[in-house]
Amino acid sequence: MTRTIAARRLISADSVVEYPLVTMESGLISNIESLTQSDYERTAATHYFPDATLVPAYVDIHIHGCAGHDVMEATPDAFRTIGGYLASRGVGAYLPTTVTSSREETLRALAGLATEINRQERDLPMGATALGIHLEGPFLSHSKRGVHTDALLEQPSITLFDRLWQAAEGHIRLMTIAPELPGATELIAHATMLGVRCSLGHSDAKVCEAMAGLLAGARSATHTFNAMRAMDHREPGLAAFVLDESTLFAEMICDGIHVDPMMVRLYLKAKGEDRIILVTDGMSATGMPDGTYVLGEMEVDVHDGRCTSKGILAGSVLTLDRGVQNFMEFTNASLKTAVRAASRNPSQLLGIDDAWGSLEVGRIANMTVLSPAAEVKQTFLAGRPTIV
Repeated sequence: MTRTIAARRLISADSVVEYPLVTMESGLISNIESLTQSDYERTAATHYFPDATLVPAYVDIHIHGCAGHDVMEATPDAFRTIGGYLASRGVGAYLPTTVTSSREETLRALAGLATEINRQERDLPMGATALGIHLEGPFLSHSKRGVHTDALLEQPSITLFDRLWQAAEGHIRLMTIAPELPGATELIAHATMLGVRCSLGHSDAKVCEAMAGLLAGARSATHTFNAMRAMDHREPGLAAFVLDESTLFAEMICDGIHVDPMMVRLYLKAKGEDRIILVTDGMSATGMPDGTYVLGEMEVDVHDGRCTSKGILAGSVLTLDRGVQNFMEFTNASLKTAVRAASRNPSQLLGIDDAWGSLEVGRIANMTVLSPAAEVKQTFLAGRPTIV
């Protein structure tokens, strides 16, 4: 089936197309044409979005759940619900993110997640696609564990990681790890050889320890500023190292709760537009009313957008489309820069930018339609509209 989409503009990678007409065939983009204004106003496109902007579908690489479900459930129902909700917020792909649990529970969840990811590879999902797993825990610092259960944290171990890798059937794509822990650099090097992207986080690392993680193969930083050694003028610590190191990608939870807007501006100035990654760290309460929800096996109280467990921040209820809007508001960045941080940059980190993060002829037609205020009007996945 051939469909066409007309909009006011299209933003993709390093280009902007005015008055685009996008033709989609068999789920792929077969043509992108720039119309004149008069032709645009007269077009008989299948889907017509006046004043809207077409952007690559967002990619959230750090999310624990939404719409009342936690990814650790690892069930078909949880996957359908999470994928459907994320698509409604402009997200086309994501990494279901684990939370530190017992070994048995982690192995069970990884096996279940692998089953669902394999199912998606066979059957085209109706919602956002789980591209792999983000392993957040158990290789975290006790002093910077955040809400992760202290007694369940583990020392970095290649043997244990290999058990987790096998349970996940090789679907671990990203791993958060504290580089200062004994055995961390060895594990970073081992996981990197398997194609896993390692992210420095939940860490009390000094600069020399962060550098060791980078040299071992780390490529990114997990929720910058949160759960990491703070900056100091005599011992800069991990946060300063992340800002200063131009090769590292760096996540940001841009909800105005986890990080003050001034620090978001500093983050953008330091990292530049090609290394920033917007994430949600969203939990099951995302899209739900205030109340008590779960993050893994922990109870989390949610009130006025703040998620806490025993007084400690425990994820967020941020959606990635709102993160894009907040980022522009906090930094005065362009829509193009904010969209890049939510699509192209995470795709480049994961090495999937040949399929995600750009709108070009020959690519799968995964795109989000934004209003002038960057609100999601529609999401197309493999050329199909997902919002009824």
